[in-house]
Amino acid sequence: MHVFDSVWIWFAIAAIGTAIIWKGSGLLESSSEKLSIYYRLPPVVHGAIVVAVGSSFPELSTTVLSALVHGEFQLGVAAIVGSAIFNILVIPALAGLFSPKRLEADREIVYKEAQFYMVSVAVLLVTFSFAVIYFPAQSEGEGVIAGEMTRLLALIPVGLYALYVFVQYLEAKENPGDEPEPGTRVGRQWLIFLASLVVIVIGVEALVRSAIELGDMFGTPSFLWGFTVVAAGTSVPDAFVSIRMARKNEGVPAIANVLGSNIFDLLVAIPAGVLIAGATVINFSVAAPMMGLLTVATIALFLLMRTGMILTKRESVFLLVLYAAMVIWVTLESTGVTSLLSGLLMEG
Repeated sequence: MHVFDSVWIWFAIAAIGTAIIWKGSGLLESSSEKLSIYYRLPPVVHGAIVVAVGSSFPELSTTVLSALVHGEFQLGVAAIVGSAIFNILVIPALAGLFSPKRLEADREIVYKEAQFYMVSVAVLLVTFSFAVIYFPAQSEGEGVIAGEMTRLLALIPVGLYALYVFVQYLEAKENPGDEPEPGTRVGRQWLIFLASLVVIVIGVEALVRSAIELGDMFGTPSFLWGFTVVAAGTSVPDAFVSIRMARKNEGVPAIANVLGSNIFDLLVAIPAGVLIAGATVINFSVAAPMMGLLTVATIALFLLMRTGMILTKRESVFLLVLYAAMVIWVTLESTGVTSLLSGLLMEG
C-alpha cells in the first residue's frame, strides 16, 4: 500500500510539473508574440524561431538537467525523441481537430520547413553514427552498440541550426512583418519572457524526477518514462500554442511552430547536454530505431500536408492513431513483451 501511495505521489508531481510548464508556456506565448510584432518578424519566422525556441525550452532543460543533475542523459534523449514524435503527430492532429476549418499549410512550410526538418533528422542520425564508428564505447550486454558522443561531434548539428537561423534571418530581412503597435514596453516583455523560462525549468525538474522514480518503482527503464510522460509534459507549451493559433485559423504559424520546435530539439537540445556535460555514451541500438520512428512520423505528416496543402479531420485522427501505435510498441519493448530492441531492454 505504501508503494502504491508513492506511485500516485510521483504521478501527482508529474501532473504538477506539467501544470507549471503550461503556466510558463502561457507567459512565454504572450511575451514572444509581442516581441515578434515589435521586431516586425513575419509569421513563419515568428512560429519557426521565436515561439519554437521558447516552447522548446522544456526539452532543452530536460537534457541539461538529466545529464548534469541526475546523470541520466539517455532519459533526456528519450524525452526529446518522444517529444519530437508527439509534436509531429499529436500537435498537428489536435490543431487540425480544433481548427474551425481545415488546417491549411503553404508551400513554404512543406518545401522549406518540413524538408529542412527531414535534413535535421538525418544529420542527427549521422552524428550518432560517427560516435559509434570513430568513438566506440563498451556496452552493457551482448548485441548492444554504443559510441561516445564528444563535444566536437555535438557541434555538427549545432552548426546546421546556425545555418537554419541564418536562412530565417534572410527571410525576416526580405519580408518584414507589420508595423509594431505603439506603446509596447519591450523591456517588460523581455523580463516576462525570461521569467517564463525559469518557471518552465521548475516544471521540467519535477517531470524528470518523477520519471526516474516511476522507472525505479515499476522496474522499467527510465527511457520509457522519458519517451512518454516527460515527452508529453514538455510538449504542452507547443500543443497549447499551436492549438490557439489553429483556432484563429492561423495554420501556417501553427505548423511552423511544431517543425521549428523539433528542429531546435534535435539540433540544439540534444547536443546541449553533451556540450555542457562533456562526452557521453549513446546507445545506438536504441537511438537508431527511435530515429526510425521519428522518420516515419515525419514522412506521414509531410505526405498529408502535401496533399492539397491542408490537414483534414480524418487525417488528424490518423496521426493520433499512428502515435498511439508507436507508444504501445515502445511500451511492449520496454516491458519485455516484445524483444526487437534488445538494447532498450538491457537498459532496464
